[in-house]
Amino acid sequence: MGYGVKIRVWGNYACFTRPEMKVERVSYDMITPSAARGIIEAIYWKPAIKWSIDKIHVINPIKFTNIRRNEVSEVAKLGSIKKAMDKSEPYHIIATENRHQRAALILRDVEYIIEAHFDLNPDKAGETDSVEKHYNIALRRLRQGQFFYQPSLGTREFGASFELIEDESAIPKSKITGDLDLGYMLYDMNFTLNESKTKQTVNPSFFRARLENGVLDLTKVRNEVRI
Repeated sequence: MGYGVKIRVWGNYACFTRPEMKVERVSYDMITPSAARGIIEAIYWKPAIKWSIDKIHVINPIKFTNIRRNEVSEVAKLGSIKKAMDKSEPYHIIATENRHQRAALILRDVEYIIEAHFDLNPDKAGETDSVEKHYNIALRRLRQGQFFYQPSLGTREFGASFELIEDESAIPKSKITGDLDLGYMLYDMNFTLNESKTKQTVNPSFFRARLENGVLDLTKVRNEVRI
């Protein structure tokens, strides 16, 4: 196992959308492993390292709320974007013409402790890359509150606050006690290239999420999923 960090993450609202819900957004009961990794990668990521989530502590009780919000129904098309880049024709999405109001079941008052570590990526690491180098950079950015882009709690409008935990005694105790089965949860999206490396396929992997006194131990479930 590589060098590890512990990060406290919190926010007023969060939405970790269940993929089985098509139109209206419904959040998982807690942050998913891939969303937790996305928060850390927003703070510090390089091709030479690969982050893995070890444990997630759910500090606050799980609470939901309903909201309605505006979304656009159209997505950006790759072909239109390429034409716009070639300056052959302009491309835009008019929000007022593609706006729809959707209901969403989201989480509120969330707080998590994310335990994660990184390893060097043998295919990308160079001669100057070392675990000590990247570990020190990650610590400095966490201490100073730096990030490449704003970390979010599922969707971009729900920004995440974060801080580095360096004192084990500073980890707050979860308000959730006992064992809690949250059902099947998305673990990650697996991107693979075909043999000719011309086409990429995406395969989701799932696992059974179980909290033990508010802690999701992902080291116990890695053999259940295809990483």
